[in-house]
Amino acid sequence: MKGRIRIIGGQWRGRKLPVPDSSGLRPTGARARETLFNWLQAVVPGARCLDLFAGTGALGLEAISRGADSAVFVERDRRLVEGLREIAASWPGGERMEIVRADALRWLDDDDRAFDLVFIDPPFADGLQARTLEALADGGHLDSGARVYVEQDARDTEFDPGERYEVLRRKTLGEVRMLLLAIR
Repeated sequence: MKGRIRIIGGQWRGRKLPVPDSSGLRPTGARARETLFNWLQAVVPGARCLDLFAGTGALGLEAISRGADSAVFVERDRRLVEGLREIAASWPGGERMEIVRADALRWLDDDDRAFDLVFIDPPFADGLQARTLEALADGGHLDSGARVYVEQDARDTEFDPGERYEVLRRKTLGEVRMLLLAIR
């Protein structure tokens, strides 16, 4: 076990998430989550969320804690999926969680639901941000007015989100570049 991180707001504030020692796992830190959810405070209540490359589920769990109606967590690592299923079974309100063990891009090809809020935080070395944004738009996974949050290694050249997205906010915190996008 690598450690624990805390949910920082809402009904689950203070609850701790285990962070297993896993290659490429880099949960979004408290400072970045605080910034992100300040940006999203008007969007989260009642939202249908999608947490792609979910890892510990910190982003989707923070959204549910702050009033999102539901969140789908897509993660391919078996241990991380089991951890999310334990949370869903034991935390009050966990029934608003749907946990899917799958490759995120393949899952987007197979599922036809649309979401209000999507979190994209893949392992930085994989460079999947732009491909995932394309798959979201091509697959009709974004409702009108949807917001998409993307994390990227701050040392990399900022990727181009494409013509279908508008950059609403951007910020760099340490080694993380944060982008908040809207579908056009």
